[in-house]
Parts: sequence; structure tokens; C-alpha cells
Amino acid sequence: MTTAGSALPPGAVVAVVVTRHRRELLAHSLKVLAAQTRIPDHLVVVDNGPDQPARDVVEQCPIPSTYLLSHRNLGGAGGFALGMLHALALGAEWVWLGDDDGRPADEHVLATLLEEAERQRLAVVSPVVANIDAPERLAFPLRRGLTWKRQTAELGTDFLPGIASFFNGALFRASTLDVVGVPDYRLFFRGDEVEIHRRVVRSGLPFGTSLRAMFLHPDGSAEFKPMLGGRFHAQDPEDPVKRYYTYRNRGYLLSQPGMRKIGALEVFRFGLYFLGVRRDPRAFLEWLRLVNRGRRELFFRK
Repeated sequence: MTTAGSALPPGAVVAVVVTRHRRELLAHSLKVLAAQTRIPDHLVVVDNGPDQPARDVVEQCPIPSTYLLSHRNLGGAGGFALGMLHALALGAEWVWLGDDDGRPADEHVLATLLEEAERQRLAVVSPVVANIDAPERLAFPLRRGLTWKRQTAELGTDFLPGIASFFNGALFRASTLDVVGVPDYRLFFRGDEVEIHRRVVRSGLPFGTSLRAMFLHPDGSAEFKPMLGGRFHAQDPEDPVKRYYTYRNRGYLLSQPGMRKIGALEVFRFGLYFLGVRRDPRAFLEWLRLVNRGRRELFFRK
């Protein structure tokens, strides 16, 4: 375990992982990070669970590391913000993001992302995020036009410009963070990744997904409910806490530059889902209430 006193080499990559109460998953993730053919020069782990600290798990990782234990739950947004700023303070030229329940699919992921970023002069490059239990499937459905892709083979074989999953294996240039900043702590979790995506798009910086690299993550597609033969989907988490933050933060996002035009479509889409599919007017009114809270920037925690 090291601290911020040692200078990093030129071109340094700092991996940032946010964790909370998932020691076994974290240990597995760090094991794969340490096995990369291009090993990160430093590891920053932000731990949001002081009642079940994972310092010993981090200490067992052979990568030089900094363990940041937060006595307040910063959520994914605050955890990544803290970790990314710490990585920049260490002197990182590249920041590689990952959650504790995900991991690179093989030992070549970081090397492939670096090669892709240099070859195409990318500001951010992401691997494909695949289902950890069935890697031939995407962990999250991906919309292309009016169609939704669920299989990794449907994406192609080389590169997807303008599409990326930023908190599951994405590699950022430090100079990119100078332009787009770090996640908004107020969002806590849910929507923070979409908000960073919005900023990157508005910056005009080049980014995309390398289809030659894969990051494994637990399946998240169950939250996306299909409508009209799969042409539309509505995100409807079963967990009430996830639902609260998902809808509230979505309201904030829809009020931001670059996303305002899709606001009316969102009302139609979720109205169709709650009234036409679920036949639950109360749920639609709750969705409207939470979206309105987000628009008004009422970021009170549940």
C-alpha cells in the first residue's frame, strides 16, 4: 500500500475501483486487474462501506495502491469522482474505471484499450460490457436506431464510434477529464454515467467502444421492459431505492443541454409503459413526481 508521495512514470495508467460491502467480488476484480499484460501503474480503491472495510483485500493486490475509506456513503458518483480526482493528483495520464462487481474478460483488455485509443486518438475508449454469466450476451441492451441489440455478436468486430459505457472498464485520458470533469456527486448513483456521456458528447471529443475488448458485468437487462415488439423499452427497477434514484436523476438529465429534446418522448414512452403495459396510473404519477423533483434539482436522498 502506497500513498501519493511516489511519482508515476510517463504515460501512467491509474485504475479506479469503487466498492461497498462486496469483498469477494472486489478480490476477484483486483486479481484480474493485476493479471493484465499491461499492468496499471497504480490502483485507487474507494470504499463506501466503513462498517465492512476491504483494506486487507486491497493490500493483497500486487499493484501499488491507495485505499480511500469513506465514512460517508458517496455512492457510485461520489466514489468515482473522488477516485478520479485522486488519480489525477497522483499524476495519471490515463484513468481506467471499474466497479467492484465487474472485471476485464481477459488479461489483454487494458493493452487493447490503450492501443485503440492511441491508434484512433480517442479521448475515451470503452470495452464491450458483456453478461458475466453469459458473455455472448450484453450486460445492458444497446439501442441502435429503433432496434435494440442484446447479443455481443450483433455489434460487429472492430469499433463503435460515439457509443461507450463509461463506468465499466472505460479508459479516459487525463486531458479529457480537464474538459468534461468528474461525476456529479449529487446524483449519488443511477444516471451519473449518462450525465458524463452527455458531457463527452457535447465536448465534441472522439470516443467509442472497442469490440476487441470485453468487460464482464452482472446482467442488468431485466430492468429494461420491452414495448411495441421491442421497438421501445422502459427502465423499471424492481427495487424501490433504485427506482427512486433512476427516475429522479433522469428528470435532472432531461433538463440539461443536449437532452432536452427527448423529454417529450420520455413522457410518451413511460406513459405508454405504465398506462398501456402495466396499467398502473399510480406508478405513472409517481414517475412524473420523481422526474419533476429531478428537474427542480431536489437531490434529497431517499
